[in-house]
Order: sequence, then C-alpha cells, then structure tokens
Amino acid sequence: MVFGIGPRPVRENRTQQGILGRPRRLVKFDAERLMLIKTLAVIWTSPNTLLGLFCGLAGLCSGGGGQWRDGCLEFHGGLINWFLRRVPPGGSSSAMTLGHVILGLDPRVLDLVREHEHAHVRQYERWGIVFVPAYLGCSLWLWIRHRNPYLDNPFEVEAYTISDPRRGRYKRREDN
Repeated sequence: MVFGIGPRPVRENRTQQGILGRPRRLVKFDAERLMLIKTLAVIWTSPNTLLGLFCGLAGLCSGGGGQWRDGCLEFHGGLINWFLRRVPPGGSSSAMTLGHVILGLDPRVLDLVREHEHAHVRQYERWGIVFVPAYLGCSLWLWIRHRNPYLDNPFEVEAYTISDPRRGRYKRREDN
C-alpha cells in the first residue's frame, strides 16, 4: 500500500468494540438498527395507514379482496373501485397509497403499479403524517400556476422516475 492508497486489509473477526470494551457483532447491530428504523417508519406512517385500513376494510365488506405483498397490505374491488373512480374530483385513479396500504381497482392493476406505489410508501415513511398535506399543497400550488396537479407534482415525478426510469419526467402536451 502506497501513501494509504490501496485495498484495505481483510479482517478475519468481524466484530467491533462496543460499550465497556465488549465485542459486538456488526451484522447483529445492523439488523437491530434496521428493525428499529422500520418500526419507527411504521409508527410514523400509522395515521395514514389506519385511514388506508379503514378504506380496505370497507372494500372487503363490499365484496373486494386483499393480500399482503412486499411489506404492504393491498386491497382491491368493492367500494374501493367506487372511491378510486371519484378521486381526484372530476378524474379517476387506478391505485392509491395510504401509508403502508395500497388500494387498487383489481389484482392485475396492483401488479402493474406496485413499484410506483411502493415509491409512495417510501415517501410516506420519510414524510409521515405531513405527506398528505404536502402532496395536496403541491397539487394546489401547481393547479394555481396552471400546471398539471398530478403529473407535475414532485411526489409523482419521483415515483414515476423510480418505477420507470426511461420515462422519468413526462413530456407535457405543449412540449411535444
């Protein structure tokens, strides 16, 4: 190794000195920290998740279905279809995320939009209870400025970039 540049030596024992000089396994520490972060994310998003569970249960009681996929509850059919066809006002949606709950029209649609909706789940984990007001505030600001309140919304731009990197930010009709 010349001037500190080069590969680091491999250590046989993957431990780290913990408090009071006791060895601690790095893998265990990382797993514990990851579990703590995930638990805090679930708590941080819980008010929105409870709203999603209420909608999901209404869908189940009206003939819809549900499933657990990739760490989220997904509901479809029944009253969920009625709700999604009326949100946003004057429009419709094929799926919607509320915390760790994803609402969709049917299982096929949920399969198609899962990656996009999971991007919103991660946004909920970052923003927590303020996600919905922030999302709606961005949409209102864009609408006031005569822009598309859905496709120009920074939360949607990020989700579309993650779910379809080739697409990235969509092209506005007047830009074509």
